[in-house]
Amino acid sequence: MNQQLMPVYLMPGMAANPTIFEYIKLPEDQFEIFWLSWKMPLKKETLQDYAKRMCEEVKHEKPVLLGVSFGGILVQEMSKHISVRKLFVVSSVKTKHELPKRMKLLKLTKAYKLLPTQLMGNIDLLAKYAFGETITKRVELYKKYLSVSDKAYLDWAIEQVICWEQDQPIPEAIHIHGDNDMVFPCSYISNCTKIKGGTHIMIINKYKWFNENLPKLILGN
Repeated sequence: MNQQLMPVYLMPGMAANPTIFEYIKLPEDQFEIFWLSWKMPLKKETLQDYAKRMCEEVKHEKPVLLGVSFGGILVQEMSKHISVRKLFVVSSVKTKHELPKRMKLLKLTKAYKLLPTQLMGNIDLLAKYAFGETITKRVELYKKYLSVSDKAYLDWAIEQVICWEQDQPIPEAIHIHGDNDMVFPCSYISNCTKIKGGTHIMIINKYKWFNENLPKLILGN
């Protein structure tokens, strides 16, 4: 029987390319996976307008959207413009209230404007911002996953996260979060499916959990 496959669109985190999803495999007789990539933001573009532009990359009606970290914020904004079947927020936040204190302080003082994004070509520094950890032996691995180091993009992306104004969570958002996430600590997060030992990059190193559980979560009521 040739049934229509359910489209699942995956959005990576800040500075990351979609190869972070290379280990995510869903039953091919039910789902079709599409990777989304970051576009360069237009000058002074709002996150809302950027989300509208990203919606142009979605070629199916009622898709599943899944976003990681800043990508999780972006898919929530995208879901305000298109109808989705399911919305997954991974290693991210659902409102500005779930941002950690240090990010709220950056917003209050506008100190985020002083972050050394011109140094982000340094892969170790970029990994610290994007993944929440510094790197030692895994530098080649991170070079593979982190490819968006343009200063204009990073300045824009950091500001969008820190200044995100979402006050209430989207009711239908399914939030999956690691209990060892150093970028968005679990202590600030409410109403989520908690992954034991999950870090900010659990989409890479806990992929088996996602492969096993995503189909059930997508098809569930």
